[in-house]
Amino acid sequence: MPSKAYALFRKAILTEQQAVCVYDGRPRELCPHIIGHNKSGEEVVLAWQFAGESSGKLPQWRCLRLAQVSDIGLRKGPWYEGGSHRSEQTCVSAIDLDINIHVRKRR
Repeated sequence: MPSKAYALFRKAILTEQQAVCVYDGRPRELCPHIIGHNKSGEEVVLAWQFAGESSGKLPQWRCLRLAQVSDIGLRKGPWYEGGSHRSEQTCVSAIDLDINIHVRKRR
């Protein structure tokens, strides 16, 4: 059964809502794009972090292991995504939901 974090991030993708959470002790503001499992079987999400705190510059793509995410909330707001898709993502090896395939193509 998926974790509570997984269910919330999945809902964020389906409804195109922003996710706010704490990851690595830092508040993050994200637009999640792809969710599933990594090669080790951990629940992960690939998200565009547009605000909050980071060890690097923002905005940028983030791969979050959902077992390390806390204080998750969803909110309405602009949908953000990275402008560059030059390389294939390696965060999610077993994709459950991809906004570009499962959500936006239905429209």
